[in-house]
Amino acid sequence: MYASYQARLERLLSREQAHTLRSGLIGLEKESLRVRTDGGIAQTPHPAALGSALTHPWITTDYSEALLEFITPPCASARQALDFMRDLHRFTYPRIGEELLWATSMPCVLEGERGIPVARYGHSNAGRMKTVYRLGLGLRYGRLMQVIAGVHFNFSMGEAFWPAYQEILGAGGDERTFRDDIYFGMLRNLQRLGWLVPYLFGASPAVCKSFLAGKPTTLADFDEGTYYEPYATSLRLGDIGYQNRKEEESGIKANYDNLEGYVQSLSRAIATPSPEYERLGVVVDGEYRQLNANILQIENEYYSTVRPKPSPQGNEKPTAALRRGGVAYVELRSVDINAFEPLGVGESQLYFLEALMIFALLNDSPPISELERFAIDHNQGATAHRGRDPSLKLMRGGEQISLRYWAEEVLQAMEPLCRILDGRDPVKPYTASLAQQKAKVDNAELTPSAQMLASMAANEEGFHHFAKRVSREHAACFRDARLDGAREAELEEQARSSLRQQRAMEAEDELEFGEYLRRYFAQ
Repeated sequence: MYASYQARLERLLSREQAHTLRSGLIGLEKESLRVRTDGGIAQTPHPAALGSALTHPWITTDYSEALLEFITPPCASARQALDFMRDLHRFTYPRIGEELLWATSMPCVLEGERGIPVARYGHSNAGRMKTVYRLGLGLRYGRLMQVIAGVHFNFSMGEAFWPAYQEILGAGGDERTFRDDIYFGMLRNLQRLGWLVPYLFGASPAVCKSFLAGKPTTLADFDEGTYYEPYATSLRLGDIGYQNRKEEESGIKANYDNLEGYVQSLSRAIATPSPEYERLGVVVDGEYRQLNANILQIENEYYSTVRPKPSPQGNEKPTAALRRGGVAYVELRSVDINAFEPLGVGESQLYFLEALMIFALLNDSPPISELERFAIDHNQGATAHRGRDPSLKLMRGGEQISLRYWAEEVLQAMEPLCRILDGRDPVKPYTASLAQQKAKVDNAELTPSAQMLASMAANEEGFHHFAKRVSREHAACFRDARLDGAREAELEEQARSSLRQQRAMEAEDELEFGEYLRRYFAQ
């Protein structure tokens, strides 16, 4: 099944180009909800000591004013990315008082929607646009699911890889087109294999009952305050998680056949009016409620477990940036926050995710048919809700296949790639990580989702008490470890610089907001 992938690995080895597989760059984005000591969502504004959420490159906010987002630059290794992320956490904790960073993907929403403050970015047009977009998300989908947190794993192949790989494949044409085509093949394969991520790393098998806000559910009672599913891996990726629920009705589905098809499908959704959203109104009583009344306000509203990411210039739209400069990196968005890791993600996990990304890139990747699209969606949902069920079968090629059998097949095929990625490292981190994942396939009790439920049961605690306890443990970990003085000074200056940059943007704005939006969408 993986003959072409194995042949490509052999060609890279025979032509002494295997080292180009080790030249990739890794970046992390991690969302963390600021909470009070009782576990409720913090109502305080984004701390000024952390800088401007609008302009700071590494510390910003996502949907809510309380939902911090930590971002690393592209790093040469998993360890470098985690070191950078650790510095950001150590810098943040002394600047949020007694508040905690919630240690799980799923929040406890003790005050309901009214207790979820929408992020604010100041008075500039760019800042207003970010806030109005979030107001629109809340109107369209509700605020509850907007405060689910996750980890995004960003990956790009090194520059040296592309000419070597193009020569090995005997592919003509310019390198930019070749690169885009290969990245889109990688995106398709990551969707085909996407179920593997929640099985191995899913860490949201239970949820606080407050999150459902009294809505009917098929989830079972764990205790008086917690819902769960016995075999669930990632309820974040399941039916109660974030998704575009209207996409089937609207007929909008992103096209991953190639870059132009992807851009056109999202552009069409951004330009197509939605009667339902038109009824909500765009400007009501002089205030913007959403950016527009179309199926998507902007590209980022389209939920997907993977995205092709460009390098935008200035205020460039992502689709315009993709057309101009192509795919810069691929973003894997399906990683839950692991409550057993203070940073929400571990080093061994990152080695495996990097290998999986490269494995997806090197394999054949035909276009996704309508039948296969159905199978991909089914497999993700089934794994999210029942991934640890030993009898679970997924869909592949029009037939049913055991999750465990398919997982074993993939992991075995990844062995030679992991040996190459290990290089001369005596620790063999990629092979070691692969062995850990194989153990999880053999024994589902080793998965983070099973470990979370086991910990809750052993401590006789529901989800809320588990998450609060672990959040406090992580807080102590970061508060007890002082940041290097020079690094702290560097981050303090970055915070001050971001505040100056926001003030400058607000002072320089001359366009009326409606005209600013018109020009933005006219790109």
